[in-house]
Amino acid sequence: MPTYIQGFGFIILRVTGAALLFWTASLAFKNEKVNWKKHGRRFLLCSLFGVAANMLMFFKGLEITTPINGAVLMLATPIFVFLLNVFINKQAVVVSQVLGILLACLGCLWLMSGNQFKFSSDTVTGDILIVFNAISYAFYLVLARDLLKEYHMMTVSKYTFSIGSLMVIPFGWQELSNAHFSAMSTEIVLKIVFVIVFTTFITYLLNAWAIHKAGPTLVGAYIYLQPILATIIAIILQKDTLTMHKILSTLLIFAGVYITSSKLKWHKSKA
Repeated sequence: MPTYIQGFGFIILRVTGAALLFWTASLAFKNEKVNWKKHGRRFLLCSLFGVAANMLMFFKGLEITTPINGAVLMLATPIFVFLLNVFINKQAVVVSQVLGILLACLGCLWLMSGNQFKFSSDTVTGDILIVFNAISYAFYLVLARDLLKEYHMMTVSKYTFSIGSLMVIPFGWQELSNAHFSAMSTEIVLKIVFVIVFTTFITYLLNAWAIHKAGPTLVGAYIYLQPILATIIAIILQKDTLTMHKILSTLLIFAGVYITSSKLKWHKSKA
């Protein structure tokens, strides 16, 4: 982007491509009948928050703001997940989860403290879109939990992406029509396939499985491992160096995620 295809046009490829993969993969499982009268509204909301709004706002926001601003603002996602899980799913407040999320967030901020990030009038629109993207994805993680109690993860995923594909088409159809497909090299095509297969199809499928097994709060907390993985990859590719600062901040992130996933249930005392 944007040499061969613009952001919203790329989102159509990403969402519809993943939807086709989910439908194809679902053939290996027993076909489930969805109670649309009872669960249709939640499927619609998951499609809106988890697919359409989430991807559209992130791509447009990243286009306006800087990558480091986007990375910092996305750290709010687990916090939104925790709060929404408390209010929507009536999840009890667990002190260990609050402490773990805060520790991991501080570790990420420390890890990225060497980068130049600042908020200004030039990036404010993009920054706001990234924040709403984080809130949108948090809504998806929380809302999807009840659906995954009723249906197989493949059923939830294929319908969520099918509905989501219809939602994104009006926003990206013009950009998709103007895409330079004939000019795409094999390398570019493979990169598009990678995004559709690995960062969309497999990622959302594993997220659905994790939400069902571990709950949205823990799934949200694992976003704090992304800066660690990015740092490790950069070091392996010799684009970064290992320092004590990186080691200590990484340990802080691991400690936060571990505490969040621990079985300790220090419930908030009643007044």
